[in-house]
Amino acid sequence: MTDDVLQVRGLRKSFDGTAVLDGIDLTLTPGTITAVVGSSGCGKTTLLRVIAGFESPDAGTVTIGGREMASPTNTVAPHRRDVGYVAQDGALFPHLTVAQNVAYGLRERGAAARARVGELLATVSLDSSFAQRRPHQLSGGQQQRVALARALARRPVVMLLDEPFSALDTGLRAATRKSVARALSETGVTTLIVTHDQEEALSISDQVAVMREGRFTQVGTPEHVYRQPADRFTAEFLGDCITVAGTVTSGWADSALGRIPVQAGATDGPCTLVLRPEQLVATAISDSEGDAHAAASVGTVVGTEFLGHDVLLTIEPAAAGEPIIVRQHSLNPPARDTKVRIAVRGAGTALP
Repeated sequence: MTDDVLQVRGLRKSFDGTAVLDGIDLTLTPGTITAVVGSSGCGKTTLLRVIAGFESPDAGTVTIGGREMASPTNTVAPHRRDVGYVAQDGALFPHLTVAQNVAYGLRERGAAARARVGELLATVSLDSSFAQRRPHQLSGGQQQRVALARALARRPVVMLLDEPFSALDTGLRAATRKSVARALSETGVTTLIVTHDQEEALSISDQVAVMREGRFTQVGTPEHVYRQPADRFTAEFLGDCITVAGTVTSGWADSALGRIPVQAGATDGPCTLVLRPEQLVATAISDSEGDAHAAASVGTVVGTEFLGHDVLLTIEPAAAGEPIIVRQHSLNPPARDTKVRIAVRGAGTALP
């Protein structure tokens, strides 16, 4: 007997001879949010559709609440899977009010249904005054929250969200994401969300699965997959990164940036050292100070990119090597053509 809410094992799916899912394994534990993140065409939406019951797998199984829902020889209908589904556009009924949309499919009727609708609107941070509005009278973020309330109405075992914030502008997307994450946390429903937005995946989830060409390159906590990527693709996909050649000896890598600690278990020998831009700090120094420091830790600012709260500095190292990108606070950063000392905070990841 397992406590896992959702188990996907060995899932494969092809269309016209092209493999879209190629041996997917994934486990969701109770009350957690898992984000599957990948670029367009990687197979993440197909995975969601197989779990929901809109597609059948060629191989592998989907188990929800300990009950097998999908295999090549057995498919349980979508409406019998105890799954909530929020489509990319929300898919609200335009001719129904907010209250009618949320109540659609409720077993309760009359006063009980009205009470349940009010409870659900409060859960997704919408005032009861919205109940009689129609979808066209709502913002994009409000429509998504109504869609979530409707999906939560039947108390699903698993909630599936397909790119729920992609159609929203940047500011609204962030606010809606926080509201939805809070609602999911309060209800305790186990959730799987697919997205192409790396920041969204890292910020909303307890578990992240990075997908490429129908396979997961890495599954783990947001902090782990970001700080200790399994390969160069995962490192670069999840955000800006710095890669330099190095040599590992007993847990330390010697590189153009100096001697840097690396992850436990790193194999001795040549490596590609991966760091995040925010791990580096550039401090302005004089020419005489630069001469006193090891060349490996010194460079010259050759470009700046102001991002508001942060600034990206492009630094040409005094030692041979590619330009280095440093991300740090934008308050009084070193100017272009300034000589700087580069310090590294934390450990890097040594990839073979």
